[in-house]
Amino acid sequence: MGESAGLRLPGSVVAVYGGPVALVPGLGGPVIAVPGALWPAGWPAGGRTSVALRAE
Repeated sequence: MGESAGLRLPGSVVAVYGGPVALVPGLGGPVIAVPGALWPAGWPAGGRTSVALRAE
């Protein structure tokens, strides 16, 4: 994108990480996000519908 805009970007700006180094943060996001999304969803799922709707 920098070249198409006529910019010359240094190599340190456009350098990307290799496979194993990029894999760790790539897997870390879902490992944190899935339990973070399921934990709050488990409370209404375990109770009665009327209680969950009133809590909203």
